[in-house]
Amino acid sequence: MSERAAPRVFFSYSHDTQEHKDQVRRFATFLRGRIGLEVVLDQWDDNHRIDWSLWATRNITAADFIVAVASPLYRARADGDAPPDEGRGAQYETAMLRNKVTKDIEDGTRRILPVVLPGGSIDDIPAFLNPYSTTRYEIEDFTDEGVADLLAAITGRGRYPVPPRGRWLGGSSEPQPILASDLPWMCASQGVRRGAASIDEVRYENSIVLRPTTSATTGPGFVELDLGGQYQRFSTVAGVLDDAADRFQVGHVRVLLDGKPRSEHDVAVGKPAEIDLDVTGGLKLRLEMSRPGVPSSPVGSSAYFVTRPGRGRPPELALGDPTVV
Repeated sequence: MSERAAPRVFFSYSHDTQEHKDQVRRFATFLRGRIGLEVVLDQWDDNHRIDWSLWATRNITAADFIVAVASPLYRARADGDAPPDEGRGAQYETAMLRNKVTKDIEDGTRRILPVVLPGGSIDDIPAFLNPYSTTRYEIEDFTDEGVADLLAAITGRGRYPVPPRGRWLGGSSEPQPILASDLPWMCASQGVRRGAASIDEVRYENSIVLRPTTSATTGPGFVELDLGGQYQRFSTVAGVLDDAADRFQVGHVRVLLDGKPRSEHDVAVGKPAEIDLDVTGGLKLRLEMSRPGVPSSPVGSSAYFVTRPGRGRPPELALGDPTVV
């Protein structure tokens, strides 16, 4: 099955009553029409003479998942408590399913999904599917919410994905500073990199540096960091690099949290800016560095830089050892 192909789901059930058959068909129709699964149901192939044992063999073998619909007669036929001439289709199908579980219990448990429809009982799930020790799917109604758990088992995408793990602090309950340059970079402009920087004669080994490789570079000088709502404070020292080709340039630094400006500073040689912000609960931190000369973008979400007239020098700025706590 390709990643984009709809999972193929075979319905195994017994024809207890006409009402039960109708309910199974409505459920299969919902999964096929609303959810988009490739559902295989005997009632939709019951329009010509057919070898049903061969039909079941082929479709169970080809199925990505098998929905086993619980009912009193389905359980009896699966557990060997029904006469051999009664419900032969259900007896044949469940024998194949038992064989799958016996051959590979892990794969069988993953692919065979016991379902209890509205009005049904867990006790009607066949014993070989271990209704009380393994997951079962009790469908309260035929809605997106009603089938969410079943769909999670089919797609492998649960309702509640595991959140990203924060950095282990060795069991300390005290807030610990973490280098912001080590956080995941969601995106960054050309010329922005991690590295050492000297600002106002102080060496910062783990800085975020803006130093375009060409004087013709234009565009936003920025990096966006993934905070994930895990941090409380952000701090750094912003300034012009001590070894900048144009020692007398003036830089502009702007910090945005989740798209909202939180801090703006002009920096120059001998005049760095200390930045300390509350970022509690923030998801994305955007750090912008630029030289005055070109207005911001119309939406105000980016800072732009240009060379100073007559000098041909790009901005050379840095954020010294930025940290989050």
